[in-house]
Amino acid sequence: MTETARTGIDTFGDFIRSQSKLSEMSQRELAKLADLSDAYLSQLERGLHEPSVRVLNGLSGALNVPADRLMRFLGRTEVEEEHEATTESAILLDDAL
Repeated sequence: MTETARTGIDTFGDFIRSQSKLSEMSQRELAKLADLSDAYLSQLERGLHEPSVRVLNGLSGALNVPADRLMRFLGRTEVEEEHEATTESAILLDDAL
């Protein structure tokens, strides 16, 4: 794994943890909403695993964050066809706005 990929996974974990705190959601609640085990979510937060697209979509829905924004942390730029870009996601993805 490259250093950039490692940093992205760590940043992704930090982001997930901070978003759940902002939403005042426990790790257990977030895991349940995202259809993940508590243990796996903990590993994601600690940067031990790179999540699949299914996991990203689950976290996206649970945290109300566009999936493409989560994918950017991991260096992924593809967007699932079922998740077309919206005005809101475009604004969130544009660092200049």
